[in-house]
Amino acid sequence: MGRSNLEKEFDALEAAIHGWAKKNNVPITQEETEPTVTLSELTDEARNLKRNSVKNSRCVSVDTISPAPDGRREKKESFKGKTQLVKFRCTTYEKKLLLAKAKLCGLSLSEFLRRAAMEQATIERLSDEEIEIYQMLAKYHNNFKSIGNMFRKKSPKLTEMVYETAKQIKEHLKRFSK
Repeated sequence: MGRSNLEKEFDALEAAIHGWAKKNNVPITQEETEPTVTLSELTDEARNLKRNSVKNSRCVSVDTISPAPDGRREKKESFKGKTQLVKFRCTTYEKKLLLAKAKLCGLSLSEFLRRAAMEQATIERLSDEEIEIYQMLAKYHNNFKSIGNMFRKKSPKLTEMVYETAKQIKEHLKRFSK
């Protein structure tokens, strides 16, 4: 019986990893790594851990392992005070639509639905391109003001038109900031 495609892909991936490890002098197998440390080397006669006895790759004592992963504390704090679970039914299309709207606002689905239920405003986040355009618009406002100041004495009519354009840009930026 021939080997499956999955087995072939796995073997190819394993060969690629070993090739990369050999090229970059990174140990992969137990034989290539340093010998392991025994329990007797880590403890004294009374079986108490020796302080700073062994260092790991980050030069941190082995006995200073964090009791919880970094991400878990943050997640726990975000659920603080939220103990009740609310469920409702919707179609697949409705769920995808809700997920898309939540993503546009930069919120999780649950936070988006919570705000919608409490009738709080959910504002769509601007894309990087839109932010860049509004920054450029602010620069244009400053440039129009400078141009108006340059031609103030020579051409009052042109200056008035340029100031009006700058005023319109500023009004738009004020509406945007709200």
